[in-house]
Amino acid sequence: MQKLLLLGDEAIAQGAIDAGMSGIYAYPGTPSTEITEYVQHSREAKQKGIHCSWSTNEKTAMEAALGMSYAGKRAMVCMKHVGLNVAADPFVNSSITGANGGIIVVVADDPSMHSSQNEQDSRFFGKFAMIPILEPVNQQEAYDMVAYGFNLSEKYKVPVLMRITTRMAHSRAGVARSASLNQNEMSLPSDLRQFVLLPAIARRRYKLLLNNQDAFEKEAETSAFNRYIDGSNKKLGIITTGIAFNYLMENYPDRVVPYPVLKIGQYPLPRNMVEKLCKECDEILLLEEGYPIVEEMLRGYLDNSLKIKGRLDGCIPRDGELNPNIVAVALGMEDTKGLDVPALVTARPPALCAGCPHIDSYVALNEALSTLPAGRVFSDIGCYTLGALEPFQAINSCVDMGASIPMAVGAADAGLIPAVAVIGDSTFTHSGITGLIDAVQSNSPITVLILDNGTTGMTGGQESAAQGRIEALCKACGVEEEHIHVLRPLRKFHEENTEILMKELAYKGVSVIIPRRECIVAIDKRMREKEKARIAEQEA
Repeated sequence: MQKLLLLGDEAIAQGAIDAGMSGIYAYPGTPSTEITEYVQHSREAKQKGIHCSWSTNEKTAMEAALGMSYAGKRAMVCMKHVGLNVAADPFVNSSITGANGGIIVVVADDPSMHSSQNEQDSRFFGKFAMIPILEPVNQQEAYDMVAYGFNLSEKYKVPVLMRITTRMAHSRAGVARSASLNQNEMSLPSDLRQFVLLPAIARRRYKLLLNNQDAFEKEAETSAFNRYIDGSNKKLGIITTGIAFNYLMENYPDRVVPYPVLKIGQYPLPRNMVEKLCKECDEILLLEEGYPIVEEMLRGYLDNSLKIKGRLDGCIPRDGELNPNIVAVALGMEDTKGLDVPALVTARPPALCAGCPHIDSYVALNEALSTLPAGRVFSDIGCYTLGALEPFQAINSCVDMGASIPMAVGAADAGLIPAVAVIGDSTFTHSGITGLIDAVQSNSPITVLILDNGTTGMTGGQESAAQGRIEALCKACGVEEEHIHVLRPLRKFHEENTEILMKELAYKGVSVIIPRRECIVAIDKRMREKEKARIAEQEA
């Protein structure tokens, strides 16, 4: 196959093009910028129709990649380490939603702060999210890891974090290409509620993530990117991670290190390899670029003289809250759980309030979409998330604040047309505007419903920052005025509202529909406050 002289960033980009990637989303930040730029300038990427655009921020980039993954296609999202802080909400939640098409999150760390505010190590984020982490030694591994990472992501249905550093990103070496793969066909998740992080679903998804931890460790034990290199002198054992392996080898021109070396390129740490090295050697030297994350874990591994009990050994459950009984059992005391309390009241799932304006909005939306295959409505966090439940079953995602619009953009990029985003008025001003800017910038064929109930309903009826300005904000974002509609979500306007929805669903661009009717709880709250003020005035 062809061999190219590439920067580390460029090797990752070419690896993604060759591995069947359908879309790349990013916000520019040194040292990660060249990944996206390489794809943008690639004639091959254009010929393959790979979607490639800058996002408004790292958060919307992560969410759009998640939307493309939802639609079954491979997506990459790129950022520098501090950008991961911006994307942290969808990044961590994506480990719970899981993936459909493969997702690789490439994060470029910047030790010594060549162009950054801090030296944070993104491996901590990967460990925090409990997903596999890849860390290449050289440009060839960076290229090879992309196809491997997409396969790993699709095998376990989770995102994969790929962590690089400045020297890897901006140094150049020869890279041998592999055969180019076709892009995935569009395919929706088998469980259309997989991405709806209502608590009952999220708890189930979290257990799946926990159950995969042993499998992730076994993958690391057998990974070609983790290698135990024996040495004759057992006085010292060396553990290297990522590019640090090169710094070690530069001290040995003949490439022969007299000490045993454990080269780490995939996490979680391969525990068996680590224990083998520790048993054979008198001392251990840790060489890792960034924070001492492996060193901290290794000290825990070496604490063999003290038995440690807790969540890791199953003494305390890994998920859920603590309670006095769990603590008692862990202390060896009597199990005081006792008998289960009889169900005196039948459990009732949460539901939209009677008279809620969202009810009429979802009834109209469901009718407008009735002739299309299910699975194309992306929602946000608010009262309207209850549209995922019966009798509506109208939405297919709830990932984090503001995710609905970028996920609809990514799904539309993958070919899911029309795609619909549902967001509340308060959530729109919280974090939905940036996603709408992305949609307008790429002229995505999506329909956005901003459900305006005049308040922040889910958290108690606080004042909404969107009050009286949604249309102006949408126009300012670039939405064409003729494709901005304000509806009255009442049953008597159902046919008219449905007709407008169907018309805008057929439009091959960005349209915004604003069903506007005040929340009945907010009305009740306002009336009670008004009455309280009236009584206080009379008493005065």
